[in-house]
Amino acid sequence: MDPARTSLRDSHSGFVAYVPIGSVRKGEGLVTSGGGRTAQCSLCHGPDLKGAGNVPRIAGISAIYTVRQLFDLQSGARNGSGAQLMKPVVAKLSEEDMLNIAAYLASLAP
Repeated sequence: MDPARTSLRDSHSGFVAYVPIGSVRKGEGLVTSGGGRTAQCSLCHGPDLKGAGNVPRIAGISAIYTVRQLFDLQSGARNGSGAQLMKPVVAKLSEEDMLNIAAYLASLAP
């Protein structure tokens, strides 16, 4: 990680996200199967989670950004056309689920 690039919000700068033990494993379960609370992410975001058509990449994204997006989708702060597709996907997620999903996605190569 390069602190100077990070402070400039360089999107190509590395990052470290500290999460509770087991978060990455739990997030993998939610991302790959839905865990009964959400949809399998690869259905829309592609098999490698690197985007499909106009659906964005979610692999390798900052965990903080991912949690913020999931929370904003669930709370209604985001309301664009893409947000409408995501609302049922995030409706049953707890904050812990969001953290776990974000931890797993951040662990993947972009």
